[in-house]
Amino acid sequence: MVTTTDGAQGATVTPRSVQLPGIVLGVGLGGFVDGILLHQLLQWHHMLTSTNHDRIGVKYYNPHTVSGLEMNTVWDGIFHVICWVAVILGLGILYSRVTHNRRAVWVSRVLWGWILAGWGLFNLVEGLLDHQALGIHHVHGGPYQMWWDAGFLLLGALFLVGGYVLQRTGQPLGPDTAPVTSGRAGNR
Repeated sequence: MVTTTDGAQGATVTPRSVQLPGIVLGVGLGGFVDGILLHQLLQWHHMLTSTNHDRIGVKYYNPHTVSGLEMNTVWDGIFHVICWVAVILGLGILYSRVTHNRRAVWVSRVLWGWILAGWGLFNLVEGLLDHQALGIHHVHGGPYQMWWDAGFLLLGALFLVGGYVLQRTGQPLGPDTAPVTSGRAGNR
């Protein structure tokens, strides 16, 4: 890990300081892709579509009825609010840590590697928690749902490992592009 000093701020900077905002952004963006693609466009599932077979006793809201679809849509909306908060939080953390030449950070493999790793982390946590442990929904219900759920977990693991590898191949961020771990935030 390369550490440099930002002369203007006198603060130590390191590429790892984009790790947290990148992962948080990846979790939020991965959740948005899941919600928009699987819940809305493909309509394979909603947040509570498998509660008739869940492991925790949540009331079943049949997505093929108007009232059931309404309740599932409300829970999809709550899920999207959480994704939105994660994206805003990730952007806020990133903005507070990157004080110079922000464009260079946005095109760096380091940041995008951590974002991809965050998306993988989202898939793994969501897949293990909602699909496996709670059973409140599956990627694509039906006779092959186990394979769809396993594919979702495998994709998450590939994103996590691929993101980690991608950020490791990125160029170290120099003092003009590096995030600042202490000091006043500003833009040049």
